[in-house]
Amino acid sequence: MSNRNTIQAIRGVEDLLPVQAPLWHRIEDAARDVFATFGFQEIRTPLLEPTPLFARSIGEATDIVEKEMYTFDDKGGEPVTLRPEGTAGAVRAYVEHNLSEQLRLAKLYYMGPMFRRERPQKGRLRQFHQIGAEVLGSAAPGVEATLLVMLKTFFERLGLESTKLEINSLGGPESRALYRQRIYEHFKPRIGDFCGDCQRRIETNPLRILDCKVDGEKTRGAPQILDFLNDQDKEHWHAVLRRLEDAGLTFDVNPRIVRGLDYYTRTVFEFTTDRLGAQNTVAAGGRYDGLVEQLGGKPTPAAGFAVGIERLALLLSSNAKTVPAPHRPKLFIASLGAQAERFALLTMLDLARQGIWCEIDYEGGSLKSQMRYADRLGAEYVLVLGDNELAAKKGDLKRMSDGSKEPVELGKLAEKIA
Repeated sequence: MSNRNTIQAIRGVEDLLPVQAPLWHRIEDAARDVFATFGFQEIRTPLLEPTPLFARSIGEATDIVEKEMYTFDDKGGEPVTLRPEGTAGAVRAYVEHNLSEQLRLAKLYYMGPMFRRERPQKGRLRQFHQIGAEVLGSAAPGVEATLLVMLKTFFERLGLESTKLEINSLGGPESRALYRQRIYEHFKPRIGDFCGDCQRRIETNPLRILDCKVDGEKTRGAPQILDFLNDQDKEHWHAVLRRLEDAGLTFDVNPRIVRGLDYYTRTVFEFTTDRLGAQNTVAAGGRYDGLVEQLGGKPTPAAGFAVGIERLALLLSSNAKTVPAPHRPKLFIASLGAQAERFALLTMLDLARQGIWCEIDYEGGSLKSQMRYADRLGAEYVLVLGDNELAAKKGDLKRMSDGSKEPVELGKLAEKIA
């Protein structure tokens, strides 16, 4: 039972405990390794950004800007926001630091926390973590193919096989405007049958009605965007699909994917799974050819994606094969007496400098209690040190898995267990 004076974490903001950290490390390390082989470089942007950055990029009529952002005025009266997604900050940095002058094609990735005030549930938190990647500087359909093959390779590296790629095109501004008007005309006469959010969206962002989680079934039979693509958008769409087929990537065309952010154009996609319930999207993204110019830069085509780390961890933790073995000390030194305790501490520190994890019991205690502690830590070997071992400058190294022992000279301990 917790003390009533105990302060607990904010709802929807969770601690990452030591037992969970190895899986997160594995996810992050795999991303860095795979993305680097595709030529991507890391960028780190602030958690706190000017509020207009998100209002202008994401769209003032989106759920994120209207209801979910953590926004406040700082002490100077400037409106600031905890970042709800990573693309806007990456594009802001691209423009601010003139990366287009330094990089003919900017291939960037990032990872870290994002913040949205949503109703917490499985796979959806108020502080959540994403791994994202962006390509800025090319309108070629090969960019989408690169991003999607890289994502699939990342999933394969993690041993994740239960994802499905769904893809759609929203067209460029001309195609999208025509489709938006057609969707408005389709739903307006019966919008009273839909949820409150959809009744609001019909005037501000009618495409989001297609993404409704409450009345999604009522959108069946709506006009499909692929029927409204102009010749240029249609050519780009089919070129993307051909490249995915050439690369051996399987996918389903899903005309209902519209994404919740206003900056998307042309290709949009999601990797989904059937193992997370309602929150079934593991990764999502698409092309956003107008965003750089919208944020003050030169016209620059771009595309990217984001992956939810919490959702990946949920998927991987359900399969013992994909969970990394716990990190365990190589050696535990059980000491008996003041001189042995001093020698054990100095030996532990020396081994750590050489890259070998060794543990001791700082509190000392009986040999029995120290052996229990070594067992709880999962140490691979145990060395018991007392006056006799110090005098002889040697002891017995015990392998905990089978209880076998072998003699070791104390001066050659690192060499013996390395």
